[in-house]
Amino acid sequence: MSSTTKNIKDVIREEYIKCAKDPIYFMKKYVKIQHPIRGTLPFLTYPFQDKTLSDLIKYDQNIILKSRQMGITTLVAGYSLWLMVFHENKEIICLSITQETSKAIVTKVRFANDNLPSWLKLRESEDNRLSLKLSNGSKIVAISSAGTAGRSGAASLLIIDEAAFIDNIDEIWLSSQYTLATGGKAVVLSTPNGVGNWFHKMWTESESGLNNMNRISLPWNHHPERDQKWRDDQTKLSGEKGAAQECDCEFSTSGNTVIDIPLIEWYEKNHAIDPTEKRGHDKGLWIYKYPEAGKSYMISADVGRGDAADFSACQVLEIETMEQVAEYKGKIPTSDYARLLMTIATEYNQALLVIENANVGWAVIQVVLDSNYPNLFYSSSDLQYVDIESQATNKINAEERKMTPGFTTSNKSRPLLISKLESYIRNKEVIIHSKRLLEELNVFIWKNTGGSSAKAEAMTGYNDDLVLSMAIGLWIRDVALRLRKEADESTRLIISKIGSTSSEQIKNNMVALHKSGNNPYGVYSNPWKMSIGGPSGVGGQSKTEDLTWLL
Repeated sequence: MSSTTKNIKDVIREEYIKCAKDPIYFMKKYVKIQHPIRGTLPFLTYPFQDKTLSDLIKYDQNIILKSRQMGITTLVAGYSLWLMVFHENKEIICLSITQETSKAIVTKVRFANDNLPSWLKLRESEDNRLSLKLSNGSKIVAISSAGTAGRSGAASLLIIDEAAFIDNIDEIWLSSQYTLATGGKAVVLSTPNGVGNWFHKMWTESESGLNNMNRISLPWNHHPERDQKWRDDQTKLSGEKGAAQECDCEFSTSGNTVIDIPLIEWYEKNHAIDPTEKRGHDKGLWIYKYPEAGKSYMISADVGRGDAADFSACQVLEIETMEQVAEYKGKIPTSDYARLLMTIATEYNQALLVIENANVGWAVIQVVLDSNYPNLFYSSSDLQYVDIESQATNKINAEERKMTPGFTTSNKSRPLLISKLESYIRNKEVIIHSKRLLEELNVFIWKNTGGSSAKAEAMTGYNDDLVLSMAIGLWIRDVALRLRKEADESTRLIISKIGSTSSEQIKNNMVALHKSGNNPYGVYSNPWKMSIGGPSGVGGQSKTEDLTWLL
């Protein structure tokens, strides 16, 4: 009996040592998982999962770019359980988009621990929905991605799931460095979500050797149970873009950007250039092309608060070709910004100056009005039309038509601006030189606002000032030129009707009017000339003005 007991103890001791030394062995032989269809199963890892786990052990910081349903979250849960069972006082923090998604790893760890054999399973000293603590002091806890998420005590392992979709992830990562300073590890995993965000930045910096993260790429075809038919089915289910994001691990084909990433890449390749000159104390004014005589320009300006957290930005466009010739972005007081805009506008042939008039925008506009800049943009207060024939050149006329200086970005006008921006870029009808603007477009996304509605704006932690100033310029340019063309056609139609009446007929009419005594200006012998200055003109002599210039 004692010999049999001794043999069993020896076997258990040997198994325990094997498990403690080799987490892959531990998982394959003793960890159970929940399959949505097959129920409780042993966690028989695939080779790509074994390689991933080896990297998690070998490297302190790992970043995993993965396809959906690759079992990586389950793998990380199994690794967490191994740390907790075979090491004392380990602190594991799980963080995701919400607290509900964060607790998924805790739930997996709890299930696996409950199904361990009695000689491996440790007693749970604390157990609730969001955390689990074992009798040896090791603990796992799920937290949300709040601003203070990374500011906990020293962590042995930090798990950040769906990192590309967490708004304030850069702040979380910065604060977490203090919790990892004692030697903790970090695992950052996500499917891609476009380019320009923190996850993409960390990945590309790792490729360039700018950080210490070990990269692990796991596209769909790493899974041995998936073939091309499976991939094709995903396209049918989720569409090209959705399937690319969920399966292919390609940053450029993923994300919910307003402008498709391949289009931005096309602009980067074909039009993006370094500025010819950088001006200003902050070097924020970038010049790509200097003004040319005879060309018309427009400046569209978005106004920031002028404090440390907000930017002002403007775009300078050549109206006919729609080429970006200059751009400004910086933190500047409103009065200084107004003077800067007038300086740029004056240099660019008295450019049409369009200033966004919401909130602090009025402070900029007032300085421009007080300075009598001659080409300030006016629009109708109800946004029904844009006054092209009389901008700031006739303030009385503007007041009579209920015109407002500047342009109002509102819930009504903003969708129009975004639609115009997308259309111009999609059709490649605007020439964008600015690398700064293209960087902003990379993180300019459709963000859910509840239900089925979405708003186009920058990812949290990023700016869209250059994007919005460009959108204003494109919309104004398009509407302005269309209305100007309509006005020109109307003028030509009226003039053509004047010219269609014969000179002899007009002369006879004027003679009759003169004889009646009702024509104080004399006989019109030429239908394109009229007397001016009164019946006798200046000095007793009449003067005439030639109207053919109207043509």
